[in-house]
Amino acid sequence: MTTAYDSPVAPVVIDRRNGPYGEVVLRRHGELLQIIANGCFLMDTSDGRSERLLVDAARDALDGRPEPSVLIGGLGVGFSLAHAAGDPRWGRIAVVERERAVIDWHLDGPLSEISAVALADPRTEIVDDDLIAYVNETSDTYDALCLDIDNGPGWTVTEGNESLYSAAGLAACARVLRPGGVLAVWSAQPSSDFEGRLRNAGFRQVRTEEIPVARGVPDVVHLAVGPG
Repeated sequence: MTTAYDSPVAPVVIDRRNGPYGEVVLRRHGELLQIIANGCFLMDTSDGRSERLLVDAARDALDGRPEPSVLIGGLGVGFSLAHAAGDPRWGRIAVVERERAVIDWHLDGPLSEISAVALADPRTEIVDDDLIAYVNETSDTYDALCLDIDNGPGWTVTEGNESLYSAAGLAACARVLRPGGVLAVWSAQPSSDFEGRLRNAGFRQVRTEEIPVARGVPDVVHLAVGPG
């Protein structure tokens, strides 16, 4: 069977923009929509299994508190947001996205087919900001923080993102978590070094869950309960 990955049809650029973090591109390849940042493939609409498990794993690691709030780092193609909004157990759902182009593609572009229902949900809020700045500056707190802005702690999209996975960055993540809150970080590969950094930052119950994928090694979600 021919898939969009091996389709003979060449990718078609739908939109290309230059922003404060470089170039971001939305293109269509067969049936898939793909986001490319500075020439690096970020994600596409082929599956969404990893994004859904990211949100579910964070929810399941909580202590059963009613209507927990979740902060999702990275709007992407919208799978995490759509899945969270489809779950009535979540209360407030906030998504931080620094690329205005990505937000526009969801509000009135091709990616609205994934996120339109979620964006119409009164629980949902989009925050147009850089995640690192947001977790350092906001006075809001959340029960769960789901990060999916890079290919993992050791494979960041932009150099500045590395600070998010440092001791200072993890302290900022812990700052926005309510007591007993959960941090969930998506990664294309496991990282024992990152697990160690989480423990050194005071996070508890640190573990890594594998997510089987159609091709290659499994994706993973790093999970940890905040200090305190």
